[in-house]
Amino acid sequence: MLATPWQSPFIDEEWLFELKWDGLRCLLSSDRSGVSLHSRTGNDMTGRYPQLSGASFPHGIVLDGEIVALGDDGLPSFARLQGAARRPVQVSFVVFDLIHAGHPLISEPLGTRLQRLDDLELPANCTVPDRFEGDPTPLWDFVKRHDLEGIVGKRLGSVYRPGTRSPDWRKIGNWQQVRAVVGGFTAGTGGRGSSFGALLLGLWVEGGLRFVGSVGSGFDDAALHAIRGALDEMTIPDSPFVPGQEIPSATWVEPRLVAVVRFKQWTVAGRLRAPSFKGLSDLPRGDASWVEEGPP
Repeated sequence: MLATPWQSPFIDEEWLFELKWDGLRCLLSSDRSGVSLHSRTGNDMTGRYPQLSGASFPHGIVLDGEIVALGDDGLPSFARLQGAARRPVQVSFVVFDLIHAGHPLISEPLGTRLQRLDDLELPANCTVPDRFEGDPTPLWDFVKRHDLEGIVGKRLGSVYRPGTRSPDWRKIGNWQQVRAVVGGFTAGTGGRGSSFGALLLGLWVEGGLRFVGSVGSGFDDAALHAIRGALDEMTIPDSPFVPGQEIPSATWVEPRLVAVVRFKQWTVAGRLRAPSFKGLSDLPRGDASWVEEGPP
């Protein structure tokens, strides 16, 4: 179940509010054969996170939550989570819903599902986040103070709608996030002469790839060189973007990589303001569309 973008926090006694975690959305299933982890797009992630797949969960449950790694400051760090592919990283599973417990619970109201979730005995590296009912002001103040991603509001009476972006869940961003297709890169200068300056990003529209801006910040040295190596194997002679757009001079690549980008807001022209690279996504490139990822 997905959340609908919402402009600002609101007070309503029929809603609860949680932190918007900067991690990787995941469904965790546990039965007598073991624990399995699957991404939002259905990819099997069980082998990537042995700390979770090897933990002891109650049998017969399906949990909806987020795999999270904490930075040195104790706050969620997507960059550290991405680094788990290269080095051991301590991860936790933050659980925000119980959608199966011996039988499907998706038709039960959220309040009932959460009561059952709170009764479960979960392993130490699995946590249920704090919830704020009615008034998100203390949580929003915390988000603003620590420059975190935002909060999520959920109607207590809402049922769980798999695969649906529902107004019963609302995401309120301090920062926004988009998953966009990489269609090219600009030349780097100075210390980045051997990698690249910025990635050119687009979202699919009818007729091709719509340019939404470029991202040149947020990369560490390892990411710069790993991404440049991948891009060199994807170069093509012509731009993959829809003609007639103002796009910087670049080396064009096959639109195969999907970048996760943090940004402040959409401009009137449909470009990303103050973008920063966070990592690469396993989202199928065809799903990075203007309808799904563009401005509300």
